[in-house]
Amino acid sequence: MVEHKFNIKTNTLEANYTGNVTANEIIDYISATKNNTQYPRSLKILSDTRNAKFDFTIEELDLIVAENYKSLENYNEIIDAIIVDDPKTTVLTVLYKQFFETNKYKFEIFATKHAALNWLNQW
Repeated sequence: MVEHKFNIKTNTLEANYTGNVTANEIIDYISATKNNTQYPRSLKILSDTRNAKFDFTIEELDLIVAENYKSLENYNEIIDAIIVDDPKTTVLTVLYKQFFETNKYKFEIFATKHAALNWLNQW
């Protein structure tokens, strides 16, 4: 499951991934973000995957990447700090980073929420 809410105090979209997370759930979340006209066009996202197990294939990762490219058409840039604490999630995230290359999307991987927020606050 991917739950997300916009934190108006920090001007950041907070996405929490929990349980078994499928490619379709991620694509639905990206689509909802893409279609939201209320978010700032330079969107900061804090993605917390510490309570999730990703349940999709490398091939499905291509579908996620494609949906992200579509989402970027509606934004000037997206800056995403991803918190991970699981080796499999780290590998998927690193692969995702290699598949998804554009100047409009910046993201880094972090082990702690504190480090992720510090990086996001630089933007």
